[in-house]
Amino acid sequence: MGCVACEHCTGECCHYVALAIDKPTTQRDFDDIRWYLMHEGVIIFVEEGAWYLQFRAVCRNLRTDFKCGVYETRPQICREYKATDCDYTGGDYDYDHLFTEPEQIAAHAKKHFADRRRKSRATSKSANGSKKRARPATGKAAAR
Repeated sequence: MGCVACEHCTGECCHYVALAIDKPTTQRDFDDIRWYLMHEGVIIFVEEGAWYLQFRAVCRNLRTDFKCGVYETRPQICREYKATDCDYTGGDYDYDHLFTEPEQIAAHAKKHFADRRRKSRATSKSANGSKKRARPATGKAAAR
């Protein structure tokens, strides 16, 4: 017997491709992501700390009844997809971040680099503060 959700499936998982990308660390990385988001049908999402680039693109094998036209010979990635992961039954995604507009990633980058500068200053202040601690005088300095 087939999956009940499959009877109502609209093939949402067959309407996009999502690829893992490196986590951005430089201004150039964030600017590249901003460029991706300038294109129609592209989103960036972060899930469990991993970054993904998603393109809206319908699989060529998706039939008009939303069934797979090459089901018996479908790729392994499709075979591994479980009904529990289904876009139809899965509900809302629990993204860490979702970027659909270039301005969103620009704002995120601005905050990211501000936070990084703030942490860097705090680290250098604590490192400098530890060097300034008074130590007991020894040797000739103690004799004065």
